[in-house]
Amino acid sequence: MSLDANSSIAHRGLADHMLRRGPLEAVATTIIAAGVVMLMQPFSLTLYSWSFATTLFGTVMFTIVSKVRE
Repeated sequence: MSLDANSSIAHRGLADHMLRRGPLEAVATTIIAAGVVMLMQPFSLTLYSWSFATTLFGTVMFTIVSKVRE
C-alpha cells in the first residue's frame, strides 16, 4: 500500500469553509451592530427590549469565534 502525497489533504466542504474565523467574526460583528441599532432606535419597544440580549449574544459569539482556527 503506497501513500500518495495528495491523499492526506482532505477536501474541504462548505461547512469547513464557513466555520472559519473570518466569516464568523463578520457575522458576530453584524449581530453586535444590529443590537446597538436596536438599542438606539425610537420606534419599537420590542426591538429596544431585545437589544441587550442581541448585543450580548453577538459579544459572546465573537469571544468564542476568536478561539476558532484561522
